[in-house]
Amino acid sequence: MLHFPPSSWIARWLPALTTLVIWALAAAVVAYWVLQFAGVSGPPTQAPTALRLTLAEPAQNHLQRALGTVSAAPELALAADAGARFVLSGVVASSSGRGSALIAVDGQAPKAFKAGQAVAEGVVLHSLAPRQARLSATARGPVTLTLDMPPLSPP
Repeated sequence: MLHFPPSSWIARWLPALTTLVIWALAAAVVAYWVLQFAGVSGPPTQAPTALRLTLAEPAQNHLQRALGTVSAAPELALAADAGARFVLSGVVASSSGRGSALIAVDGQAPKAFKAGQAVAEGVVLHSLAPRQARLSATARGPVTLTLDMPPLSPP
C-alpha cells in the first residue's frame, strides 16, 4: 500500500478526485442506458409532416358567400401556401379534440398552440386528434387544413 506524507496535497485530494471520477462515470453509464431504453437516439430531428387539404363543401361556401357571412378568401389563402408555412412537430390530444400541438410557422421554432388559439393571421387551431392537427380560418368555421404527423416506424 502506498503511503504519502500527511502534508502532501495528493494525500488530501487524490481520494476525493478518484471518487468524483468514479461517480461521474457511473452517472454517465446510467444516463446512457436510460436513454437507450426510452428510445431516444441521437439529436432530435424535425420530422416531415403529411399535408391533407379539406376544403369545405362547395354548396356551403357558395351559400355563405351569397348571404355575405363568410368570404372564401382566407380558406383559399390558407390552402395555397399551407404546405410551406406549417409543420406539425407534436400533439397532445384528448378524445374530445382539446389539447395542444407543437406547430412551426414559416420555418421558425415550433410553439405550443391550444385548440381554438390563433396559429397565424387568419389561421386558428380548430381541433386535435392523435398525431393530427386541424386548422381553419375561424374557431367555429369548417376545417380547411389537416396536418398529420408521419407514421411511426416499427422498432
